[in-house]
Amino acid sequence: MINEAAAPADRNAAVLAGFLGWTLDAFDFFLVVYCLTAIAHDFHASDKEMALSITVTLAFRPVGAFIFGLMADRYGRRLPLMIDLVFYSVIEVLTAFAPDYRTFLILRALFGIGMGGEWGAGASLAMEKAPPKLRGLASGFLQQGYALGNLLAALAFRFLFTSWGWRPLFLLGGLPALLAIFVRLRVRESAVWEETRHSEWGQLGRAIVSNWKLFLFIVALMTFMNFSSHGTQDMYPTFLQRFWHFGPDMRSDISAMGAFGAIIGGIIFGYLSDRRGRKYAMIVSLALAIVITPLWAYAPSIPLLILGAFLMQFMVQGAWGVIPAHLSELSPDSVRGFLPGFGYQCGVLISGSIVYIQAAFAEGMSYATAMALTAATVFTGALIVTALGREKRGQQFGGAKLA
Repeated sequence: MINEAAAPADRNAAVLAGFLGWTLDAFDFFLVVYCLTAIAHDFHASDKEMALSITVTLAFRPVGAFIFGLMADRYGRRLPLMIDLVFYSVIEVLTAFAPDYRTFLILRALFGIGMGGEWGAGASLAMEKAPPKLRGLASGFLQQGYALGNLLAALAFRFLFTSWGWRPLFLLGGLPALLAIFVRLRVRESAVWEETRHSEWGQLGRAIVSNWKLFLFIVALMTFMNFSSHGTQDMYPTFLQRFWHFGPDMRSDISAMGAFGAIIGGIIFGYLSDRRGRKYAMIVSLALAIVITPLWAYAPSIPLLILGAFLMQFMVQGAWGVIPAHLSELSPDSVRGFLPGFGYQCGVLISGSIVYIQAAFAEGMSYATAMALTAATVFTGALIVTALGREKRGQQFGGAKLA
């Protein structure tokens, strides 16, 4: 059976493109997270109103996944990825010039469309080129583009926010447009897609509908996985400010330690999933996240708070590092551009309320309790759904058509 891993330069370029695309997506998303209170001050908005802007971004991600996912299965993985990179670059730059809260909210909705479209096209392209025995490792690397974006946003906030303010930081969001040029010049189309492509829209629609049970499972899994990640990341800098009364430097430093832990955890658990199984790696990391929750939320000292931030994201993103490989292997070749990405983003739509819920809870209880209560609940849910699902570790893509 032909494997695209025989062309390592192309494989590496595809994984790198997906990784950087997700990195730059996350960079912009987390700029809002870190600058939330500053943006709220400029627009005379409350924390709860600003949390709504995050929820709106998450809610519109399924729209992008639907549009660009269909394009990925009909026209190939590369073209939708390039269009999406340019689209969300433009929206990021425009965000820097938002004159009021309403305009900002609209731009965050449009950015959500771009953010939702990138993952499906980028992940399917990268996973179809990765060798089956190392797919989990490649998956862990790819997914931790999200953690690196978080880390870069924390560093930008740490070193540039005080001098520049929040608006100039979003001008850096024009960088993904350059990545589109890299994809155009260095990444070849997926051979799996070329051999299993649909000749008409009706054929694609029937293939999608025939996999409705798998789609519902992906939505359930990704709902709890997104509850887990957004529930421990999006309001965390605000938690550090409101509960610990930290300034911008400490908030970004501690958040950066969490992002650093996420990168390591994602790669390690991704590699573990190649050896012990996708479900095994996810269940272990989620169970350990539950154990770490009290330290993460109620640390009695700053050193333990930093340790809790590192370990929490190590475990949360450890489970997430398995996701690109796991969903790609579960999905048939002919709908791999659409099904994992759209199911993922529908999970985002359902779970996007988590930041609003946490902000609302924090009005009636401490931020620590609001964060701990939601985290422990969603970790348990994610663990149960993962355990009930199946896996196809090492699944060969392309079948007989690539023999």
